[in-house]
Amino acid sequence: MEETLHWYAFRVFWNRLEQVKDLLDSRNVEYYSQSILPSYVFVHTTFEMLESMRQFEYDNKLHRFYVYWNKEKRTPIVVPDREVEIFKIVTSAADTGLQFLGEDPDAFRQGDRVRVTDGPFKGAEGYIKRIKKDRRLVVTISGIAAIATSFIPMELLEKI
Repeated sequence: MEETLHWYAFRVFWNRLEQVKDLLDSRNVEYYSQSILPSYVFVHTTFEMLESMRQFEYDNKLHRFYVYWNKEKRTPIVVPDREVEIFKIVTSAADTGLQFLGEDPDAFRQGDRVRVTDGPFKGAEGYIKRIKKDRRLVVTISGIAAIATSFIPMELLEKI
């Protein structure tokens, strides 16, 4: 029986987000959600707790939420701590130029892998991609989502 804490990604209908947050708070489970992708909630928990939370009762109704699964291994996707940390840096920066790129991050893995050295995205790592003629940092959560920042000057980037 595995008791290790891991980050997992949930997809929540926008009208159920507050109920899911209430559930997580009631069980003292750490989570991260943000306004750019309000239907994504990253939950830091054990596999057993994850399984017990996949469906829950709220207002005398049974609700479910989607956990991202590795279809080949038939297990929930464990999001590495570093990817969650970078995602937090990018989504919590006071930037309105973030752009959600979808659930297929492999389509955006072109270009150099870089780290941002200064500014609101300092410490974030990702790939450089030109989107609408601007150089942007694309940050991915493997198998779950990809987002692109607003323009980042080259002098704030270092190649990894």
